[in-house]
Amino acid sequence: MARYHNKQVLCLLLTLAASVYGTKAVDYAVSNNAESSVGSRRFEKDVGSDYAKQTLSDAADFIHKLFHPQNTDYDVKNVQKVTMVVENIDGVAYADNNAIHVSAGYIERFQGDIKKDLTGVLYHEMTHLLQWNANGQAPSGLIEGIADFVRLKAGYAAPGWAPPGRGDNWFQGYDVTARFLDYCNTIKNGFVADLNDRMKTSYSDDYFTQILGKPVTQLWIDYKAKFTTNN
Repeated sequence: MARYHNKQVLCLLLTLAASVYGTKAVDYAVSNNAESSVGSRRFEKDVGSDYAKQTLSDAADFIHKLFHPQNTDYDVKNVQKVTMVVENIDGVAYADNNAIHVSAGYIERFQGDIKKDLTGVLYHEMTHLLQWNANGQAPSGLIEGIADFVRLKAGYAAPGWAPPGRGDNWFQGYDVTARFLDYCNTIKNGFVADLNDRMKTSYSDDYFTQILGKPVTQLWIDYKAKFTTNN
């Protein structure tokens, strides 16, 4: 009886731990809809569907841990399936309706390690599927910056990214905003996670003041000054 009871308790604790951390079973799929293209063939040769599916899973785990470092109770989006689609579209990639659409043309034209760069792209796009955006109220530059912040912290920054301190404003987006958010995160570890949580239903620039004690405009001035001095 004691052994059975202990086993029940252990199972219950593991179940609760999974619930608290927010992990849910997610199905990952990859579809190659550009099979006659050079990019499609390069994808199959240099990346592969199995690697892409594993990367989607790894990215989701990384994002959950980055956004919720204390493993405390938190809300996550109800994402049950994520599909990556290689197809003939413009640009590089975009995320929509729990699908990540990747351009076969981008895969064809990219010069360098396509496997590593596509991994970074998938981390970026997976962030869009899991992050909060204040029901569309948050600045698009901030949303893109958070996605590139995740890519940066995962170790997949693209070779052509702007170095720290560059940019015209904090909401410029992508690599510029990612570098700024990384600076803010050094002021208070977990800042980006806190900011993301607050954006579940609404957005305000004042969130920066509430978390870091300074307006975002002053933080940007401080950030620029730091790297101007260091350079």
